[in-house]
Amino acid sequence: MPTQRETNPFFYTDSNKRYYTYDYYLRRTFGGKCAKIPLDIGCSCPNIDGSRGRGGCIYCSSRGSGDFADAPTLSIAEQYAAGRERLAKKWEVTRTIPYFQAHTNTYAPADILREKFYAALAQEGVVGMNIATRADCLAPEVLDLLAELAEKTVLTVELGLQSSSDATAERINRCHTYAEFVEGYNALRAASQKIQICVHLINGLPGESFADMERSAHDVAALHPDQVKLHLLHVLRGTRLAAIYERGDYIPLTLKEYARIVARQLTLLPPDIVIGRITGDGAAADLLAPLWSLRKTNVINTIDKLLYAENLWQGKCYSVENC
Repeated sequence: MPTQRETNPFFYTDSNKRYYTYDYYLRRTFGGKCAKIPLDIGCSCPNIDGSRGRGGCIYCSSRGSGDFADAPTLSIAEQYAAGRERLAKKWEVTRTIPYFQAHTNTYAPADILREKFYAALAQEGVVGMNIATRADCLAPEVLDLLAELAEKTVLTVELGLQSSSDATAERINRCHTYAEFVEGYNALRAASQKIQICVHLINGLPGESFADMERSAHDVAALHPDQVKLHLLHVLRGTRLAAIYERGDYIPLTLKEYARIVARQLTLLPPDIVIGRITGDGAAADLLAPLWSLRKTNVINTIDKLLYAENLWQGKCYSVENC
């Protein structure tokens, strides 16, 4: 009897996966596994400091998604060394990707960013760089810097969209519209064709229906970024979302609901887009819900089994009417 791998209709894989995994991308690009090392350069965010809003997105922790990075008071070299040492306890680290993850990492003067980015690029074993930011924080001088970096390394700029719905953006205090996101996305694409662009979506945001999450995938597919990350909304202690959840005004997705949403989104995305992740990590000590997300391998396996059982794969419904 043919194996699942032998009957897999998806092209961009060498396993039974039915989507373009980040692991497959790393092996094709760098020749093997790469360790991402989170770095925090102390940037703020325009919806924290008052330039666009205050308080940040309702789900963000005080570290702004940088919960796994060292303190920004440490130098880039010190943070990098500490992160690499931690990872070396799990596996042999030969190739690394510095990941500027906390808050908005282009929300600072270009000369300061230049110093930080080049300091990371100079560290041992670095083969690429990932910079997380917002599409409304790409000033012309920052775009020039990013284009410059893309000539020196494999640069991925990660843009948090979360949802293409302006109503959702307002509920979560995102403080920019979808039109503004597209404007920034297009400016980044025009700055350099060598920049890899990764767009983030979050499933399970307050007030969103299955159709809303499906629409976000449709809209991102139309942009055709190089990579997409699909996240589950985590309820973390100390966030405004935690207060909403604790008073009973937010109900997290179940594993079954999440798997079905991700499977559908994958079918809508072009097959050549790298899927950076299909679930996310919430710091265990701070996670209030959904607790099933702590079993990350089980989440991934559930999605894989659903894709196989229903004969779905990434791109199956891309450019196909009534699919």
